[in-house]
Amino acid sequence: MKTLLVVTAAVFGLASPAAAQTLATRIAQAPDGDVRVAFTAREGVYGNGHNVIQWGCNSGRCRQQSEGNWSDDVDWRTPCDSGPVRVAFWVRGGKVVSLHAYVGGQWIPRQGVTDLGRVPAPEAGRYLLSLARQAGGKVGEQAVFAATLADSVTAWPELLRLARDETVSEGTRRSAVFWVSQAAEEAATRGLDSLVEEDTIDREVREQAVFALSQRPREEGVPALIHIAKTHGDPDIRRKAIFWLGQSHDPRALALFEDLLTKP
Repeated sequence: MKTLLVVTAAVFGLASPAAAQTLATRIAQAPDGDVRVAFTAREGVYGNGHNVIQWGCNSGRCRQQSEGNWSDDVDWRTPCDSGPVRVAFWVRGGKVVSLHAYVGGQWIPRQGVTDLGRVPAPEAGRYLLSLARQAGGKVGEQAVFAATLADSVTAWPELLRLARDETVSEGTRRSAVFWVSQAAEEAATRGLDSLVEEDTIDREVREQAVFALSQRPREEGVPALIHIAKTHGDPDIRRKAIFWLGQSHDPRALALFEDLLTKP
């Protein structure tokens, strides 16, 4: 009879208790200590499994985040590769008190660690965005970042909501604005080729002019930067304008990002 039940469960796809639980529940119910999760990275995301993560690499212009040497948690080995994303959560009393994301590498088994294994990237992305809304401080900021690395996740609609929600911690909102601006850069420059034959000095002068606009009073600088972000023919200049708009924390910048991201 026991064998029959096992076979029946396999045939009809009955979920195991672990599979039936949400990722949030599994993390909240884990013992105090480190909880590990892995999921597929979105295209164009690479890392060395330790302190370097690069994104936007499809265009050949990788953007990079580097962290310090986390010597108290060095238990991975890898060359730079495209995944998976690995997130280490530090859980106390059912709550995440800190987390850190890596791309690539291989966890080395260690006692006292709860390893939840590989989870679907969309589920991980949803959980991380939910955590970002609920948590404050560094946890919210890191959760936003980790969510943007997940494959098959369109994060920017929720990031826009986070950025506009005054009940969310300031650090999390700033992180959300930054990552929305990154997505908007890609949308604004899609299909545009860099003007590689353009005079380098001339481009540097124009990029400096974009920076100068970002330092002007908002009523003068923000509309000018929005115009550049929408219409300039050089994708690098557009990227610069969008970057500085992302630093402005102006509602008009968020409206522009949303417009860029919802264009067909």
